[in-house]
Amino acid sequence: MAGSFQFLHSRDLVWTRRMREYLMGEREQPSDLMAWNSDSTRMPARMHHEYLTSLYLHNALAMGSYRVGGHEGKTVSLADLHLPVFLVGTTRDHVSPWRSVYKLHHLCEAEITFALASGGHNAGIVSELGHPHRSYRLATRRAHGPWVLPADWERGAAEHEGSWWPAWHRWLAGHSSRRRVPRPLARGTSLGAAPGPTC
Repeated sequence: MAGSFQFLHSRDLVWTRRMREYLMGEREQPSDLMAWNSDSTRMPARMHHEYLTSLYLHNALAMGSYRVGGHEGKTVSLADLHLPVFLVGTTRDHVSPWRSVYKLHHLCEAEITFALASGGHNAGIVSELGHPHRSYRLATRRAHGPWVLPADWERGAAEHEGSWWPAWHRWLAGHSSRRRVPRPLARGTSLGAAPGPTC
């Protein structure tokens, strides 16, 4: 998976990096985001193949033909989304370019709050509070609202300094029920073994 994503933006993520390291002897300065990113997505080969073939090559989710569990007649349709959506894109995303993400406005009639964050695929999403040079644009299209071209949306959406996370938090608070105290679990109740190796 990591290799597939790197080759989508191979000039910066593969060749330039290797040239600097191998030919020039320059080592990249490690960062917390690079460490997090090096923990690659793990998935079985069949799942990886189906993911890339169905969602990227055939664009089945956008076309309304993505089958659930391989069953005929059981497809996921974005047009069936009716709950409000908080949608995030990033300005320099090489995996999911923001204009492609924005197309959800075309594919469903739900209310959509779209946040366009500065940064790339990872840095735009992992945008913790206090990180310098972060900003985002935010606007909401009401349910069944008219289509607005991405360029027009970008010009009209208010720009905000800082992380988009507080805006998401406010959106969640506005769309959530009141806080409740969880039911206590009976002593000795187990939902199952925790994932991972046992110590």
